Amino acid sequence: MPEPAGAGGLTMARHHTLNLPGSARATDEPGSIFFVGTATTIIRNNGFTILTDPNFVHAGDHVHLGYGLTAERLTNPAVEIERLPEIDFCLLSHMHGDHWDDVATEKLRKDIPVVTTPEAASVLKDKGFTNTRPLDTWDQITVNKGGVWARITSLPGKHGPPVLDIALPEVMGSMLEWGKGNAVSGPRIYISGDTLVFDDLKEIPKRYHDIDLALFHLGGTRIMGILVTMDAEQGIEAIRIIKPGHSIPIHYNDYDVFKSPLEDFQKAVKEAGLESRVTYLKHGDTFTFDRLPRKEVPLSR
Repeated sequence: MPEPAGAGGLTMARHHTLNLPGSARATDEPGSIFFVGTATTIIRNNGFTILTDPNFVHAGDHVHLGYGLTAERLTNPAVEIERLPEIDFCLLSHMHGDHWDDVATEKLRKDIPVVTTPEAASVLKDKGFTNTRPLDTWDQITVNKGGVWARITSLPGKHGPPVLDIALPEVMGSMLEWGKGNAVSGPRIYISGDTLVFDDLKEIPKRYHDIDLALFHLGGTRIMGILVTMDAEQGIEAIRIIKPGHSIPIHYNDYDVFKSPLEDFQKAVKEAGLESRVTYLKHGDTFTFDRLPRKEVPLSR
């Protein structure tokens, strides 16, 4: 297996392994991302099916954000949790009610592997989940199944400014890579998690020079008037920092605490001249990886 990107020196990152039962095989079929809503997606590639940030409550339901704060969901998920395909593992950016809700706690199997932050892993353990895989920033885990593998690297994320960050859960971005044996079979996908733009994000493109696709958590979430997830302006800045070949915004318009609608981001993308590099998904839409451009185009500043 090839040496993980970023290994060899900038931090003392740990590398973990998870071996799944059953068989999988790499195919020529293009991978895909199915957008359920909020930050919930179903990612299929290289024989793996991955569920991200499971949030399945309905419009009108409320979720807890901590410290007595709640948020009301304004949309419905594109699929009910009972109708999910068989999931190999779950990728959870952090522990907030709009990313892991009571429906997920009740209805996901308790032995499902969950790759997440140490803080979220501890909370899930208290909820009865027995197969959590906590990662610190830059830690990696390779998930093996029937001769193919998926690799996840935990990346920097900061859920709020210093005045609020201490009261918010720790959050991680993620890099997803796939392969078979020593061969990597792209694409390389970045998922931002609920982060604001901050200096540590600049380390990501230094370690990963060829990010094919990025999923950015937007929404401009505000708690007590303070921005805690990227709005339209920060979303454009994040694209320029990460430099993905293509971008998809998620985590928008779903909750009443999301104050920067998708329309604001669409306008900012147009003004920045990035329309050809961004795809917009509605709930229930599928993006297939064969739609990715074959060559990267340098981002102008």
